[in-house]
Order: sequence, then C-alpha cells, then structure tokens
Amino acid sequence: MDFSFTEEQSMLRDTVASYLADHYSFEQRRDALKTEAGWRPAVWKAFAEELGILGAPFSEELGGLGGGSTDNMVVMEEFGKTLVVEPYLGTVVIGGGFLKHSGYSGAADIIAQIIAGTTTIAFAAAEPQARYSWQDLKTTAKKDGSGYLLNGAKAVVIGAPWASHLIVTARTGGAQRDAQGVSVFIVDKSAKGVTTRDYPTVDGFRASEVTFENVSLPAEALIGSEGAGLPLVEKVIDEAIVATCAEACGVLRRLHEGTLEYTKQRKQFGQPISQFQVLQHRMVDMFIQLEQSISMTYMANIKLADSDVERAKGVSAAKVQIGKACKFVGQNAIQLHGGMGMTDEMAIGHYFKRATMIEGAFGSTDHHLARYEGLSLGKAA
Repeated sequence: MDFSFTEEQSMLRDTVASYLADHYSFEQRRDALKTEAGWRPAVWKAFAEELGILGAPFSEELGGLGGGSTDNMVVMEEFGKTLVVEPYLGTVVIGGGFLKHSGYSGAADIIAQIIAGTTTIAFAAAEPQARYSWQDLKTTAKKDGSGYLLNGAKAVVIGAPWASHLIVTARTGGAQRDAQGVSVFIVDKSAKGVTTRDYPTVDGFRASEVTFENVSLPAEALIGSEGAGLPLVEKVIDEAIVATCAEACGVLRRLHEGTLEYTKQRKQFGQPISQFQVLQHRMVDMFIQLEQSISMTYMANIKLADSDVERAKGVSAAKVQIGKACKFVGQNAIQLHGGMGMTDEMAIGHYFKRATMIEGAFGSTDHHLARYEGLSLGKAA
C-alpha cells in the first residue's frame, strides 16, 4: 500500500517543522506553561496568519487549503515532536469536524473564524460516570420555546480555558444510556449559566470542569439532527483519535531519539552504555514500536473513508497499538535515563507525561480492544 505524501502535504510538514524549530523550543514551551494563560496566543495567531495551517483540512470553498484528515495527521505529528499545547485538536479537528460533517447552516461562518484564528473550540463530552461511552449522558437539553435549556456538567474539557466556544453533547430524549436521543450543540462559553473551574493537566495542557445551569440556547445552536447525533459524535471522535495517534508518533519519535542520544553520552565501565548489547536490543524494540505505530496510524487514516464499522475497527486497532507503544517506549526511555528522566529540566520527562496522557485519551487500550472485539463480532461500538 502506498503511504507516500503529496507534494503539498510534504510542504505543509516542512512549513510546520520549520516554524516550530524557530519558535517552539523546549525552553520556550516551559516558559509558556508557567504563565497564567498557559499557552501563547501569538503562536496561535501565527498558525492562522503566517502559516495558514488552521485551514489545512477544510475545502477551498470554505477558505481552507483543500486538505483533509491526512493534513491533520501531518500537522499533529509535527506538533507531537515539540509538544505543542495550542488547541488545534479541539478547534480544527473536532470543532471543524462537527461543522463539516453535520450540514450545519452556520458552518461556513464559524469555519472562517477558525481559519482566521479568532474562534477556538473545546469539546465538552466526557462525564464522570460515562467512561468512554459517548451516549451515557446526564447533561440534558430540554425544549424551551424555539430553543433549548441546557443543564449538566462535563469533566476534563481539554482546552476549555482557551476556548471561545464549546461543542457540547446533551440528551434531548431517551434514557441516560440510550443510543437515540443524543444531540450536539455549539455554546458560547461566555453565555449566562456557563461556569468553569480551570486547572493544568500533568502533561502541560489546560482543562476545565464545566457546569451548565439553565443555559438558554437558540435553535441554531443545534448541530445536526436532534436526538440522532451519536453517529456524528463517533465519526468525529474517530477522526480525533487518528489525529492523536499521529501526535503520539511524533512524541514516540522524540522519546526514542532522545534516549538513543543519551545512551551514546552516558558512560559506565569506561564506555557508552549504547555499546551494551542488551540495551541495543531494548532500543531496537522501542524503534519497532514506533514504526508499527506509524503504520497503524496511516492505516487508520485510510480507514476513515470506509464504512462506519470498518472505520471504527481500524481506528481502535491503531489506538491499541499506540497505547501499547506509549507505555513501552515511554517507560523504557525513563528507565534508560534513570531518575533524572523525570526531572522538569529534562525534555524526556515531558514527552513521557504526554505519552501517558495519550494512552488514555478517547479510550484506554483495554477499551479499544473491547470495542474492536465487539465490532468484529457484530456488536455495537
């Protein structure tokens, strides 16, 4: 199978890599994380105005570069190499995904704002009781005249402190865990009744606990069909998983490269520890995990165009490989660095923390193993 990239995609990769090399060093990232904001709006503005990458996956009719999921994959892999925290995943991949796939009437206007860098989005879907079950919802949106009244709470909403809008899943009908009755809304984060509790995550990102109390939504806040939003949610989340897998490939590459370089410098018994055969075997195993992860991510990206079942199986298979690789490569990188690998001053510890968070993002390894098995046996995802 041909996994080669187009000339445009290779140029996109080079553009992103070049900018990050000049403006996103490890020290610059550390300094940004220590600020009250926890990110650099100037970098986000550069993504929009200098690089134009916020339009990478959108059609030219919408003002984008005419790309798709592969372009997201290219960008996210480069982001993984430098541990970019700016909200590309939530805004472009997830927010843009809902707008593109839903037939939403206001999609063109909001996507134009995303491309311009003036609108940022966070995905408010997870609830404490749900554990990766996207239809398990206590948050409700009840009809109120021509609009809706939103009530509930969402947990660990990544990027919410930086977001201007939230995409929220809520139940408009049915019982708490029914597949039917799930709806999707776009909510202005400044709307009356929306409250957030912001905090940093272990890998340097920012998240919020978000509460909705009698938030009045107009009819046009509904994305897609009322009560039939679950297939749309699953499609967009699968696209987000592939993008996250691509980011993981960038993280894994840096974990392997950093460990290889360190073992060439660290000496024991008068020679670099990279000369010890048992450690050479360990680093080869790390490299194999990286290469398998890249191949599975590319496969899952291709499967996004297949039927719902084949798409979901391909995505879960890739996420299982990524989860295993993040654990194996990350833990071995730390072990080979010794205790200093976990210090804040060394980049390797930051990559390890990000790899650990990715392992559980959008479903753990065990969850996706079970999902793949269920789909293979003809059960619902």
